[in-house]
Amino acid sequence: MRVVIIEDETAAAQNLSSILRKIYPDVEIVATIDTVEDSVDFFRTAPSLELVFMDIHLADGASFRIFDSVEVEVPIIFTTAYDQYAIEAFKVNSIDYLLKPIAEADIRRAVEKWQRLTSADRKEYSSRISSVAHSRNTEQQQVFLVHFRDKIIPLQSHDIAFLHTFEERVTAYCHTGEKYQIEFTLEALQSKLSSEEFFRANRQFIISRKAVKDISVWFGSRLTVNLTIETPERIIIPKARVHEFKIWLTSTEK
Repeated sequence: MRVVIIEDETAAAQNLSSILRKIYPDVEIVATIDTVEDSVDFFRTAPSLELVFMDIHLADGASFRIFDSVEVEVPIIFTTAYDQYAIEAFKVNSIDYLLKPIAEADIRRAVEKWQRLTSADRKEYSSRISSVAHSRNTEQQQVFLVHFRDKIIPLQSHDIAFLHTFEERVTAYCHTGEKYQIEFTLEALQSKLSSEEFFRANRQFIISRKAVKDISVWFGSRLTVNLTIETPERIIIPKARVHEFKIWLTSTEK
């Protein structure tokens, strides 16, 4: 069985590899990849594969973006730390999804389910996954309900300058300086906000195009982004995302 693991958490990738080798001694792990960009490059010249284990959230964004750049015909088993997200997105359309921390029984169940599929089943499945991924990439939410004191306020997405996560809480900072706790994870918000207007800078920040003031070169070929309002910590664009960030910032809004 030839597989590729797409996972940006080293410990999670090692755990998955270890369990696979324990259950299936003849498994060949062709590659372990941690970014959307590298995944796209891999699939463009990929050797023969039988199965992909793919984390929904990678270092440089949602793995759904892989499908925007390349056709992936290999069956995929998704992994995620977000129960509700996985169930809503892939309950009907996926071979299976594994919730972290992943256990041996989970992998065995998923692989056995894949092994029962016919060639026609696998082809149809790949087509459905691409459709689901594209549809979720185009979802946009214009208004978020946020709590402020004893009121519920409708917060317009275009009023958000950036979103920041700290200690599992996400705060929306507005262009005018107000800030509100918002009841979504940063990963969920990334799928709900327009990719034309918002960019996932790193694990802590999603930033608005309108809020970008200037950019500085940082150590290790990274960038730091300064916004029009103060941020709780420095916004650093990882090296792997610099090219994508520059394209996003200079592209014409639709």
